Amino acid sequence: MSDRNIITIEPDKRGGKPCIRRMRITVYDVLGWLASGMSITEIIDDFPELTEEDIKACLEFAADRNYH
Repeated sequence: MSDRNIITIEPDKRGGKPCIRRMRITVYDVLGWLASGMSITEIIDDFPELTEEDIKACLEFAADRNYH
């Protein structure tokens, strides 16, 4: 899977933070929810516009940034 089709960065949206599919939900929002103990299912229940693929793309994005 590649996060390139899911993670978007627009300078005028959310301060240029990486967002999911041009929405206002950032990668950091999703990572924060996961870090607080929310499951993927709980996140999707709270934010039905997100998919499991979106959440996995956030993890891939974060992992890719930490190893390069």
